[in-house]
Amino acid sequence: MGLCQLDGEVLQVENLHRTFPGTPPVEALRGVGFTVRAGEIVGLLGDNGAGKTTLLKILSTLLLPSAGRAGVCGVDLAGDGRQARRHLSVVFGGDRGLYPRLSALDNIMFFGGLSGPHRHLRTRALAALEEVGLAERAKSRVETFSKGMRQRLHLAVGLLNRPCLLMLDEPTIGLDLMEAERVRDTVARLARAGTAVVLTSHYPTDIDRLADRVVLLASGAVSHDLPIAEFRRQAGFTAEVRLSGSGLAPQDAAAVLTDASVQIDQDEEGWRITFQVGAWDAAVLDRLSEVVRRHPVADIDVASPGVEAVLRRLALNHG
Repeated sequence: MGLCQLDGEVLQVENLHRTFPGTPPVEALRGVGFTVRAGEIVGLLGDNGAGKTTLLKILSTLLLPSAGRAGVCGVDLAGDGRQARRHLSVVFGGDRGLYPRLSALDNIMFFGGLSGPHRHLRTRALAALEEVGLAERAKSRVETFSKGMRQRLHLAVGLLNRPCLLMLDEPTIGLDLMEAERVRDTVARLARAGTAVVLTSHYPTDIDRLADRVVLLASGAVSHDLPIAEFRRQAGFTAEVRLSGSGLAPQDAAAVLTDASVQIDQDEEGWRITFQVGAWDAAVLDRLSEVVRRHPVADIDVASPGVEAVLRRLALNHG
């Protein structure tokens, strides 16, 4: 890993602005500021046009800010991009960008050599493959890899310079459930070892499973910067309860669950009742028990609100 302290701030973003010329000019970022500490995973969220892509380009040293400052391990990204890139890596989702007829090891060696000669490059490449669970396939051609294996190979390339900051853009896009979970496990393991991670994803599961904190962009500014537990509380309810059964849906359920948000669905397989609980108390449990007593309930599922529920509520509030 680079020169960052294992318990200190790795990424510092201060009052970042970016305006694109035009008639009128487009202000893509308006005073964005946040930090990421070593070992912390921050989920960066926002609708299309919120400024995520512009921010990631600045943090990747691909674009200069109009004002403000961003630094990695104390190195200013705009002032010394070459030095800053020694401390960071960017990994994009998808399986493109690799050479399919080369082996996994040869791919890493090639990309590692682009930044100049490195001592112990092969040793580092093999260690990176081990880190992402591909050591046994080091000599296999990439054209024989699944999408998930290719995504993990992208991660291995990103780990070659032992970054203090790892930025992941849609790391599980297009992956099946098992491969997506392997990628998440790898990211979580890297964070536990001290790597700071900025994660963007359209899959709420990625954020729910990995993020310690959420930074939400809206119209180029930070609207929320909260620990993940506090962010989930923005959903406005404590739990979502789903009851299901066969036959016709009990239409009186909405009347029994008087102060809950109730949705009743009916299809060929049976019925489902979904309602949100603001807070658990004896009255809520009594009403739930009454529905169960009156109707043949086959299954009950209780889930805490996740990132998707928060984003849905925020969209409704600002819609």
